[in-house]
Amino acid sequence: MPAALESARSEAVQAVAQRIADGVCRDLGVLAVRVRVAARRPHDRRRELHGLYTPKATGRDEITLWMRTAKRGQVVAYRTFLRTLLHELCHHLDYTLLRLRDSLHTQGFYRRESSLFTVLEPTRTMGTRAPSA
Repeated sequence: MPAALESARSEAVQAVAQRIADGVCRDLGVLAVRVRVAARRPHDRRRELHGLYTPKATGRDEITLWMRTAKRGQVVAYRTFLRTLLHELCHHLDYTLLRLRDSLHTQGFYRRESSLFTVLEPTRTMGTRAPSA
């Protein structure tokens, strides 16, 4: 995904993000979610929106992610983008896998998000081992 983000092409970023989401959903045995990557983040005076999970009554649920910052229009950092994808994916998993009535930002929610991140980025989160002599 870093190369896709560096290309600044939303289609390339969307394709990689969709593959990640498809893999997680497949591995956990839940319905796939549609990932859509848009350009610049929406914002108001207080904050920027990084991602949005939208459950659908019919069809696939949807995750919308924005790949550029609201104020400067810069492409977001890879780890930030991946964490946002996993955050929104956790909302999907709360409803489809855990069958929760609400998907709230609890300590457990953030632990699930961090666990997914660790699985997908183990060398970045746990450090790399030095070669043994």
